[in-house]
Amino acid sequence: MSPSDATLSPDALRLDAASAVEEIAERLRDVVYRELGKRGAVIGLSGGIDSSVTAALCCRAFGPDRVVGLLMPEADSAEDTLTLSRLAGSSLGIELVLEDITPILEALDCYGRRDRAIREVIHDYGPGWRSKIVLPSILGRDGFSVYSVVAESPSCDRVEARLTAEAYRGIVAATNFKQRTRKMLEYHHADRRDYAVAGTPNRLEYDQGFFVKLGDGAADVKPIAHLYKTQVFQLAAFLGLPEEIRSRPPTTDTYSLPQSQEEFYFALPYDLMDLCLYARDHDLPAAALVEATELDETDVLRVYRDIDRKRAATRYLHRPPVLVVDLTLGQENDNQA
Repeated sequence: MSPSDATLSPDALRLDAASAVEEIAERLRDVVYRELGKRGAVIGLSGGIDSSVTAALCCRAFGPDRVVGLLMPEADSAEDTLTLSRLAGSSLGIELVLEDITPILEALDCYGRRDRAIREVIHDYGPGWRSKIVLPSILGRDGFSVYSVVAESPSCDRVEARLTAEAYRGIVAATNFKQRTRKMLEYHHADRRDYAVAGTPNRLEYDQGFFVKLGDGAADVKPIAHLYKTQVFQLAAFLGLPEEIRSRPPTTDTYSLPQSQEEFYFALPYDLMDLCLYARDHDLPAAALVEATELDETDVLRVYRDIDRKRAATRYLHRPPVLVVDLTLGQENDNQA
């Protein structure tokens, strides 16, 4: 079959959930017990599908008594974050530890740094305001996308302003404190127990660089990084996670205004993005997606370009520290000795 004849099967992302869970659990035991020499796993629970499935998989691998879930809310967390995080942990029977990271973030001036960056484009922004940053949809338009900040005053008036490069970087640099603070605490509790830290990115997030370097991108093992988010939802159903968690829309839970992952980073809702990423991974032509979705060929090509651009732009996030002098030879000599 020629590339032009290739089609996208409706079952392309369908998993054998039972086999997938067993394979992941076995690999987790091999990595954590034998390769890393650790006794269990620590997971930061957000109340979302990815962290909940990661915790459930760790329970399958090690047993609930060797899994710890950290609840790490902060001042901007959604109202249901802590409730759903507790629900995930209690449904699995794991130990839960609450760490409110607001005081740490205040000490780092996280919120003040963010607010000062926002005031570069919205001068009235101050106490009592809420905000988020958003990208315009790439559908139906060409060219580079530029972030804007959406702010809501205490009187609920909304203002939107296009961000300068400096203001955007200032906001992101400040909010990245949140992911890095959580990871610091995950490793603190892992070190205390001689456990490994389990990361929670799915394939879409991992591939497209939707994580903070040395923040939520840091982990000892990443159990679901090979799974499309659609597949993560399939495992959630198989593992019996509560419906409240499985029905929660994916969110960044980073900014004080409600924010979907689509408006913050991805070009499309996760189910369509999964199909586009799968098609790109398998070199399927745009026509295959046109037939399988409601997207037209021009928009499919736009999404393909966006996937490629994000892969290139975020390659740095995946890189380990670069050694100025290569020490591989010395390590090989040590091993031979």
